[in-house]
Amino acid sequence: MTKTHTGWYTFHGVQLEIVECGQGRPILLLHGEDGIDLQAPFLNLLASFGQMFIPSHPGFGHSPEVDYIDTVDDLSYLYLDFLAAQNLQDVIIIGLSLGGWIAAEMAVKSTERIAKLILVAPVGIKVGDRETRDIPDIFALSANEVARLKYHDPTFAVVDYSKLSDDQLTALARNREATVLYAWEPYFHNPKLQRRLRRIDVPTLLLWGANDQFVTPRYYGAAYRDAIPGARLEMIDRAGHLPHIEQPVTVIEKIRMFIEERKT
Repeated sequence: MTKTHTGWYTFHGVQLEIVECGQGRPILLLHGEDGIDLQAPFLNLLASFGQMFIPSHPGFGHSPEVDYIDTVDDLSYLYLDFLAAQNLQDVIIIGLSLGGWIAAEMAVKSTERIAKLILVAPVGIKVGDRETRDIPDIFALSANEVARLKYHDPTFAVVDYSKLSDDQLTALARNREATVLYAWEPYFHNPKLQRRLRRIDVPTLLLWGANDQFVTPRYYGAAYRDAIPGARLEMIDRAGHLPHIEQPVTVIEKIRMFIEERKT
C-alpha cells in the first residue's frame, strides 16, 4: 500500500478525518456509502496520479457528526470550503456513488477550483416519475439481495465480521447511520439536481459497471450523461455498482487517460 497519512482538518468549526497519500496535482476523492477501505487496490493505484485527499464525511469513519450538516447539499458546500481553506487549485474530483452525488452538487455551485470531474456510478438524480422507484430500497432488502444488485460478483460483498476489530465494526455501523441521514428523504436524490447539472462546465467522465442493477447505466447513467454538457459515459465490463472494487485496474486506466487528456 502506498504510504498514507491520516490526520485531522478543522475549518469553520468542522473536524474531518482525512487520509492523504501521493504527490503532485490535488485529487479529492469522495467516498460512497460504505466509507473508506484503505486496503482497496483502487486507492493504491490512484495515489500515483497526484496528491490524494480522502475525507470521511461527517458521521462516517471517525469524523464527528455536525448538527447543522445533514444533507448532501451541506456536504457539497463543506468540500467547496475545504478546497478554499487549503487554497487548492486545478483539482480533480472523483466521486463514488454517494460521493459522486456530492461531487456533482459541488460542480453545479462552483467549478472555480475544479479542473475535471470523474463520477463513478453517482446517485443523486430522479429519472423516473413520482410513482417510479429509480433506486432499490437497500434498507428494506436483505444483505444478499443488496449484494446481488450492487455487484457483478456478489462474493466481493462477503465480510467476515469475526475478523474485524471493534473500531472497524463501529465504523461500519456509523457509515450505515450516516447514509440514512444524508440519503433517506428524498431517497438518494435531490429533486432539483438533474436540471442544475447543465451548469457543470468542466470535462466530466462518468464510469459505470455494465452489470449495475442498483442504478442502471443505460437508463440512469445515460440520464446523467445527457444532463451534463459534453459528459462522456463509459462502461466497465464484469462490474456492478462498485466498478472500482471489482475492476480496479480497468477503472484506473480510464481515469488515467481522462486526466491526461488535453483540451482541443
